[in-house]
Amino acid sequence: MAGIGFELRRLLRKNTLIGLVEAYAYAGIIGSGPWVFSIVGILLVGLFSASLVVPSFLVTQFQTSVTYLVAGSLILTGLVQLAFTRFVSDRLFEKKRDQVLPNLHGLLLIVILGASLLGSLLLFLALPGLGVAYRLLMLAGFVIMCAVWVLTVLLSGMKRYQAIVLLFGGSYALIVVLSLLLRPLGLEGLLGGFVFGNLVLLGGMWLLTVHDFAGPGPFLRFDFLRPELAYPTLMAIGFLYNLAVWADKFMFWYFPPTSEPIIGSFRASLIYDLPVFLSYLSIIPGMAVFLVRIETDFVEYYNKFYDAVRGGGSLEFIESMRDEMVYSIQQGLSEIGKIQTLAILTTFVAGPALLDALGISQLYLPLLHVQVIGAGLQVALMAVLNVFFYLDQRRIVLFLCLEFLLLNVLFTAGTLWFGAALYGYGFTLAALLTLASGLMLLSRQLNRLEYETFMLQ
Repeated sequence: MAGIGFELRRLLRKNTLIGLVEAYAYAGIIGSGPWVFSIVGILLVGLFSASLVVPSFLVTQFQTSVTYLVAGSLILTGLVQLAFTRFVSDRLFEKKRDQVLPNLHGLLLIVILGASLLGSLLLFLALPGLGVAYRLLMLAGFVIMCAVWVLTVLLSGMKRYQAIVLLFGGSYALIVVLSLLLRPLGLEGLLGGFVFGNLVLLGGMWLLTVHDFAGPGPFLRFDFLRPELAYPTLMAIGFLYNLAVWADKFMFWYFPPTSEPIIGSFRASLIYDLPVFLSYLSIIPGMAVFLVRIETDFVEYYNKFYDAVRGGGSLEFIESMRDEMVYSIQQGLSEIGKIQTLAILTTFVAGPALLDALGISQLYLPLLHVQVIGAGLQVALMAVLNVFFYLDQRRIVLFLCLEFLLLNVLFTAGTLWFGAALYGYGFTLAALLTLASGLMLLSRQLNRLEYETFMLQ
């Protein structure tokens, strides 16, 4: 997200309450807009379809199918998202802008072919006996969403945040409209609207990228595959982090006492999915604070620190900028903790009314409370990982992602064994312990920052 700080600092320089509100609102929309539009869009499709006498089981099948498409595409493309973004960053630093678009086309070709082969194998095995149209739509949706995530990460790195939010908003509005028009076709109509909307999203993102990077040269290049330009640790980090986030969901989906079959081999956990769904809406304030504090104060002193190192600044100035970096991190994490605590308390108070408004049983309330805390801890963990990325400590990030995955699997398995009273605690405890490990490692790293900066060159 480097670069968003310029716009946020412009708003904060007004030094007024309105400027402060604008900065946090801007950060909240940029940080959370795409997935909020996604969640709200899929919810609206379900609500509108149910209100128009579409059988409820078809709505459930549609939402479950989309959830599997999102999860599968995120986990698969996690292998290339961060690594390719770093490749692009390096080429831009070297003033080789003309290499970006051909290599993007090369990556998209590999992603599309890989997703097509893997999707064909998995979907046609997991969906036996279902219609060809449904299976082809699922395959098309999987391939398109894999390409969408690649372009989303690239455009985020290029600071095209507003364009991403507008594209997601427009595409999911289109999906809602198409779901109303195509509802007579049943499940295939709902899924067809979703696939077409994401195809429009993909096309818009590709046009933006072409506009930014078009130039003379070959259409395809595969320089990112060269060993000296690849980043295996970033590939592993992207895969492990996405897998860690989804691990507990898959375990609840395929643990018979907590799930039920929905369509083909796809299962869902009604007792677990709805609280998780709602809990992620509570992290919008935390994401806003995360962007405002980490991407303004921290980045400012980070740049001054390394500019002084490269420019021959005095040791006293370098140490002073290091101290300011540490203080900005402390302040940022403190503010994230405060705002997420407020969001958690608000959810605790408003939770019963929210569940009643959505027609959901009050039995979900304890699990919603636990999941809201877990989602808040995940925001803080993301902030810590972000700082490590700035410091280029990829091995530490890899360790933390692996720890998050293993703890999530272990603790979730324990909660499933103990029973319903502990559901949701697995993810929350995994996020808490991983965050604690990250904070200890971050403290140690910052204490050694000058030493490693100079001695490991």
